[in-house]
Parts: sequence; structure tokens; C-alpha cells
Amino acid sequence: MPAPRSTNIKLILLGTAVVIVVATLLYTRYIVQQLLERERQVADLYAKSLEFIANTPTDQSDYSFIFNEIIQSIDFPMVLTDDMNQPLQNYPLISRNINLDSTLTPDEQKKFITAVIQDLDKQNTPIHVVLKISEQDSIVQHLHYGESEIITKLRWLPYIEIGIAGMFILIGYIGFSYIKRNEQSNIWVGMAKETAHQLGTPLSSLMGWIEMMKTYAAENPKQLSTISEMEQDLQRLQKVTERFSKIGSKPSFKEEDLFEVIQSVLNYFQQRLPPRFAHGKHIEIGIATVEHPTVHMNRELFEWVIENLIKNALDAMEDSIGKITFSITSKGNFVFIDVKDTGKGIDMNLRKDIFRPGYSTKKRGWGLGLSLSKRIIEDYHKGKLFVKESKIGKGTTFRIKLVK
Repeated sequence: MPAPRSTNIKLILLGTAVVIVVATLLYTRYIVQQLLERERQVADLYAKSLEFIANTPTDQSDYSFIFNEIIQSIDFPMVLTDDMNQPLQNYPLISRNINLDSTLTPDEQKKFITAVIQDLDKQNTPIHVVLKISEQDSIVQHLHYGESEIITKLRWLPYIEIGIAGMFILIGYIGFSYIKRNEQSNIWVGMAKETAHQLGTPLSSLMGWIEMMKTYAAENPKQLSTISEMEQDLQRLQKVTERFSKIGSKPSFKEEDLFEVIQSVLNYFQQRLPPRFAHGKHIEIGIATVEHPTVHMNRELFEWVIENLIKNALDAMEDSIGKITFSITSKGNFVFIDVKDTGKGIDMNLRKDIFRPGYSTKKRGWGLGLSLSKRIIEDYHKGKLFVKESKIGKGTTFRIKLVK
């Protein structure tokens, strides 16, 4: 079965979001790499300047622009060490942009600078500064540098943006979903109440005609029996009308014998099976257990659920032969009702779709029975209705979980 249109739209939106996220991360990474390259060039220029000043025997004041211009533009942490990677003791430019606590002792400062050097080396490879002592001898110092604060912020920027955008998307999704559910609920309520209203008038009229037929057929027992069955069906229709009228309203609840409630529905169905199950010769409907737990429920709405599950099971039996078995089990504060049929079964990948309004594999019907049943159990009775198990060609078991 093709995926619903709403699912395709969600997949497209998800794919678009992923593309935007990846593009944002890649572009930010590109900018960070550019800035890192610029800082590397500045650090390299500074190292070469130190080499030039140290190796050129001229007036050092001529190079004051190096310290006034280059050093002042450096906004990333930097430490100069000797050839043993130990911090220089009396060098005025030993560090830059390092928050060194002046209250620390010399040994504590050295330990702090050493830890900073190790951290900087994790970020960038040190630059060698070669200082000539003589024509033959030279010493090598090392310039350790890290990342500026702006680069650190840029690294976190896309994640912050994505987090904020994700939060707004989530809030928007929840809000729109809530609005959509409310709209669907209002449609359900409106349709149900309108259906109840439309059925009310002809039902009242039919009940009047039934009473008249009873009067004219008073001397014919066979006709009275038929009229009695018709009256039962009209009463059933009246009950259906009452069910529709209660949709959207707060139903009343009371303690009911679960076994007796289910059995009353089965008794009605056993006399009114579809034509292909005439007289019940090829179908068995019954309760396999003898437990009689009491449950706080609305009887009319719960009977509606049982009827829908039976109808669903009957539709699944394509060979006009089958069995529908109810099992009642109590465990602690919960009661489980398993409804097992020997129908064609369903694909377990579709176990959630079958409860979606409008989903149906039949040529007739609106695909609302299971959706209504799930709503009655979960929204009104605070229970659960789900597919416990199903095998193609073997049958399906629905489970209802209720609180005692």
C-alpha cells in the first residue's frame, strides 16, 4: 500500500531539514578553517619577526612596529618556550592572551603555563623559532598558539542555531498537531451528533409503527415473533443513536460485569450474522474463559468497541468459516481482553495504520470502526487497544487493557 500523503510530506520536510543542517555545518566549518588559516599566518609572521629581530644586528627600536602592530592584532592565546619546551623565565613576551593569576607562586605559574602549553599543542602544531647565537651555533624556541575566542564561538554557533531552530520546530509541530487533533475531534463530534439527530426522528416513527403492528398481529404468534425481533433491532438502532450522541460529551461510568457485557453482545451477533454465515453454521463466537471481573466502564460505548472488533473479525474471514474467541484475564489492577480470530491476518508493519481514520482494506465502509474503538478505550476508559499478534493466513489477536 502506498504511503499516505502526509507521510510523504513529513519525509520531504525531514530531508530538507537534514540538508539545511548539513549545509550550515559545512559552511561554518569552512569559515572556521579560513579563520584558523589567518591566525596561523599571523603566528607564523610573528615567529619570523622574532627570528629577524634576533638575527639582525641593527637598532631594535626600528622594529617597534612589529610589537605595536602585529602583537596588538593577536587575539589568540600564545606562549613562547625554549628548546626544551619550558616557558622562558625573563622574556617579556612569554605569553599572550593567557589569564595568568598574579597571586600564584612562580612554581604554580610555571605549572599553569605548562598545562596551557599542552592544551595549545592539541589545537595547533608549534612553530619553530631559530635564533642564531653565532655563525655555527643557534638555539630553537617554540611558539605555541591556540584558537581565538571568536573561533570557539563559531564552532558552537551552528549547534546553537540548530538547537534553537529545532526547539521552535518542535513547539510548532506540537502546536499544529494539537490544533489538528482538536479540529479532527470537532469533526468527529459534529458528525456523531448530527448522525444521532438525523436518526432520532425516523426511529421514533418506526417505534410507533411497531406498536401498531403489534395491535393488528395480536392473534398471530408467528407475526408477533417477527415483530419482536424487529423491535429488538430498533432498540439496537436507538442504542447506536445514543452512542453517537455521547461522542464529545463526558460519559457516565459504573461498575459492570465484564463477562456479562461481552456475552450480551455475542448473543445479539449470533442471531444476526451476515448472510454468508447464515444460522451460525460456519462461525463460532464465544468466551473461552469463565472469569467475571468487574470494570468501571461506560457500557454503551464499550459494547460498541466489542461490536466493532467482531465486525472486523468477520470481515477478515474470507472463506465463510472461522472462529472468534474472547479471553478475559485479570492481572493485578488490570484486566486484559484478547479477541482472537482465524481470519486472513494483517501485516504487523501495518499494526498502527489500521487504527488510522480512513484506513481500510475493504471496498465498503469508511475505515472508522477501529479508530473509534481505540478512542473509546484510550480516551474515555484510559486503557489500551492494540494488535497483540497477527500472522498472514492464520488470524489476528487484538488486546484491550483496562484498569479495574
